[in-house]
Amino acid sequence: MTRILVPIIALAAALASTVSANAQSYPSRPIMIVVGFPPGGPTDTVARVMAENLEKSLGQPVVIENVGGASGSIAGARVARAAPDGYTLNVGQWTTQVGAGGTLALQYHVMNDFEPVAQLTTSYLWILGRKDLPAKSVAELVAWLKANPGKSTAATVGFGSAAHMCLVDFQNKSGTQFQFVPYRGGAPVMQDLLGGQVDFSCLEASQTMPHYKSGKLNVFGVASKDRWFGAKDVPTLAEGGVPGVEIQFWHGLWAPKNTPNDIVAKLNAAVLKAFGDPKVQQRFANLGHVIPPRDQLTPAALAKHHKAEIDKWWPIMKAAGIKPAASR
Repeated sequence: MTRILVPIIALAAALASTVSANAQSYPSRPIMIVVGFPPGGPTDTVARVMAENLEKSLGQPVVIENVGGASGSIAGARVARAAPDGYTLNVGQWTTQVGAGGTLALQYHVMNDFEPVAQLTTSYLWILGRKDLPAKSVAELVAWLKANPGKSTAATVGFGSAAHMCLVDFQNKSGTQFQFVPYRGGAPVMQDLLGGQVDFSCLEASQTMPHYKSGKLNVFGVASKDRWFGAKDVPTLAEGGVPGVEIQFWHGLWAPKNTPNDIVAKLNAAVLKAFGDPKVQQRFANLGHVIPPRDQLTPAALAKHHKAEIDKWWPIMKAAGIKPAASR
């Protein structure tokens, strides 16, 4: 037995030494961040701002690869199957890390198959409608919906997305009924809202701000506990009479499961350094995004936040009859 154990112990020690050496020399080649959405969208923008600044700290190129499809889950699967060496990372967000897990039959688990690195920025969602909608406030919108049950139309972007669940939660908490109209993306939703083909939706505030400022769309309320700094004149839905509808479009950085702690720590330190740069802070402020407080930027904090979001939203999805695709 002793003769067998000695080689095994020696092999384990050698492997541990190799892992430690790899972590110490990390990174020694370019790093890839996989994004599950096309270039130009909010998640891609967050990833590119971070990549540019991670390069400065890590001393290696950080490149973005856009792998769209299936609510970002194709990108998620790729990272989940990648070698846990810190060279393949994923910038995900609410839809990829919460919505997809509650609505799609994934080949990986959105929490268990990744190592959290750091929470990134958060943006706000708000409910907005076509310009000629009779309602001009949250209270008037609720009254109009109740006077016309099941007749109004609400545009959703993706099944089980943050935009979709915002509207589901609003319907539940306001006691209203309306028709959900699914769209493939935010651009066609905006086109139909501006054209009056659909009544209202729940979209990211920063990307729809120009249409609100120009008076082309009505904004009713922010789906958050607090008002958005980018439009302080817009009340929260709670202030408008529908409390509890709170969903923020948060982003995070993940590595494959079993990525060494030393590598995760280096990546986390690079994120902290980037967020400490006033130029980065201003860039995200211009985008309408909020950087988390420093104590919320640890891997453990991201894991805790991620679990809390799943615990909150998966039961809501289930109650609404929104189930993984394979079981529908």
